[in-house]
Amino acid sequence: MTDTTLATSRPGSTDSRRHQYVVFGLLVVLALIAPYFIYPVFLMKGLCFALFACAFNLLLGYGGLLSFGHALYFGSAAYVSAHAAKEWGLSTELCIILGTAYASVLGLIVGWLAIRRQGIYFAMITLALAQMVYFFYLQTPFTHGEDGIQGVPRNPLFGLFDITDNLVFYHVVLAVFLAGFLIIHRTIHSPYGQVLKTIRENEDRAISLGYRVEHYKLLAFVLSATLSGTAGAMKAIVFQIASLTDVFWAMSGEVVLMTLIGGLGTVFGPILGAFFVVGLQDYLADYGSLVTIIQGVIFVICVLAFRRGLVGELGRLLKKAL
Repeated sequence: MTDTTLATSRPGSTDSRRHQYVVFGLLVVLALIAPYFIYPVFLMKGLCFALFACAFNLLLGYGGLLSFGHALYFGSAAYVSAHAAKEWGLSTELCIILGTAYASVLGLIVGWLAIRRQGIYFAMITLALAQMVYFFYLQTPFTHGEDGIQGVPRNPLFGLFDITDNLVFYHVVLAVFLAGFLIIHRTIHSPYGQVLKTIRENEDRAISLGYRVEHYKLLAFVLSATLSGTAGAMKAIVFQIASLTDVFWAMSGEVVLMTLIGGLGTVFGPILGAFFVVGLQDYLADYGSLVTIIQGVIFVICVLAFRRGLVGELGRLLKKAL
C-alpha cells in the first residue's frame, strides 16, 4: 500500500473538504468584520491561542501523541520574539520568524528524545523537559525572571508599516493565523497526513507496511512545535510582554482544554475551543482564582455531555466532517 493509496482510500474525503472550504470561507468573512464590533486585542488573543490549539491538535488529534509540555514552544518563542523586538530593535516579522525558528529547534530536540517512548511515558518526558526549561527561564537574566520582558515595542512591519494601531495589527495577526491554519489543513489532507492517521490508529500495521513511524512522528512534532512558536511570538508582540506564565505547565493544560472542548481531531474544533476558553477567562476575570475552578467544572460538563467536543458533536449531527 502506498501513500497515495492511503490518501484516496477514504470515501467522501473530497466532499468533506468541500464543506470545510465553505466553513473556512465563512470564518474568514466573519473574521474580517469582527474587529468593527469586538475589541481587536481580544480577537488577536483568540487568534493566537487558536493557532496554538490547532498546532497541538495536529500532534494529538491526528498523530495520537499527547504532549504535556507544549507551553515550552509557545513561551520560548514569546521570549525570543520579545527580546529581539526590545533589545535588538528588529522589525516585527523578523521577531516572529526568530521566535518560530527557536521553537522549531526546541521541537526537534525534544521530539527526538520523546518519540522513543509511547503513551504516558512520552507525555511525562515532554512535561519534564518543559519544566526544566521553565526553571532555566526563571533564573536566566535575559528573561528578567518573574518580571518578564515588559514594554515590548511593536516595531514597524518590514520596517515600513506602522502596526501600533490595534486594528491594523489585527489584520497582520489574522493573516499569520490563516497561513498557519492552511498549512495544518494541507498537512492533514496530504498523503503524509493519511499515514500519520494510520500510525495513530495502528502503529504496528504502519510499521509492517514499511513506514518509518519515528520519522513521521518527529516531523509532526516539529511542525506542531513550530506553529505553537509562531502563536507565542505573536502573542508577545500583541500584549507587549513575555512572562513565565507563557511557559508554565498550566499553559500546556490550557491548550489541552481548548482542543478537547472544541473537538479533538476536528479541523475547526480547536478554533472554537480557543475562543471559548479565552472568552470565558475574560468574562470571569472578576472572579479571580475561582476562574480555574469554574473552568474545571465546565470542562467536566463538556467531556460528559459532548464526548467528541462541540464541533465534533455538531459534525456528527450534520453528518459532515468539520
